Amino acid sequence: MSSSSPSTRIPSFPLAQQAQIIRAHQRDLIHVSSLREQTENILRSWFGTRWLTRFDKEVDLSVRLIYHALTTGRAIQTLGEEYTNIWIHPKWARSPRIRAALILLSTLPSYVLARLGPPLYSRYPRSKGIVTALEVAGEVNLAVFYISGVYYRLVRRLLGVPHISATPIDPNTRPPSYSLLGILILVRMGYRLLSYLRARSPQLAPGPAPALLVLTNRNLDDRPVSTLLKYDPEADLDSLDENLSVLDLETIPASVRAGRTCTLCLEERTSSCVTECGHLFDWNCIYNWGRERAECPLCRQSLNLTRLLPIYNL
Repeated sequence: MSSSSPSTRIPSFPLAQQAQIIRAHQRDLIHVSSLREQTENILRSWFGTRWLTRFDKEVDLSVRLIYHALTTGRAIQTLGEEYTNIWIHPKWARSPRIRAALILLSTLPSYVLARLGPPLYSRYPRSKGIVTALEVAGEVNLAVFYISGVYYRLVRRLLGVPHISATPIDPNTRPPSYSLLGILILVRMGYRLLSYLRARSPQLAPGPAPALLVLTNRNLDDRPVSTLLKYDPEADLDSLDENLSVLDLETIPASVRAGRTCTLCLEERTSSCVTECGHLFDWNCIYNWGRERAECPLCRQSLNLTRLLPIYNL
């Protein structure tokens, strides 16, 4: 005689909706930002602003690693996923390698590019093309997500790790659509591609000769601009290297570069800006200083972060 007890089966959960994934991601960003700000306040009181400015990227990396290690690394929900009631599919959450890959691939590449990006580009110019290709791939993934709504991050798409939801799908309710955002991203990328092709093709892009002639015929401090750019008006315009109009730090004499030291981090300025009182600092240094003290570190005049003026090529 067969048993009449109902058969048990594992419940099936639907994939998380776009709105749930987006809200979870935003919520995680808020919590990570709050945790980083509290960590920076503690480290600033212990070691000072100069130390924090020097190791700000390492602090950011450590905070993100700790946050995701305590959540995704332990196969539990992040605060954002808990807020929207979604989680990683158990098929992949049970794998320690998948969880480790999700954490490391989401944090380490951005840190390496932020810390080693400029020296890497100068030594290996082709590396910049690889980074650009990764950025384009991330934008394409985001556009596809807004249209299809499965993988918000490129890392999750590469690993094939989706989110599932405990909220049942209501057949009488139509979820919000973000397809328009995906289409707009694709349109923007198409425009950037067209601009790039115009810049590379002499037939599509107008030559820079007219604008350059107007520039080099002017004077700056009683000196012709052509002498500052090392440009000869009699030379062939087609053979002119446009990079001469951009400041190259390697061509600056050592005696001059010694005067480019930021007084806060004691390193050479890479992104100079000037305060209202006329003092030069590195942008990240003075910005982090201004968040703690609203005064110039040199003359003690009032400092307004919204009035900082970035200075290029100086």
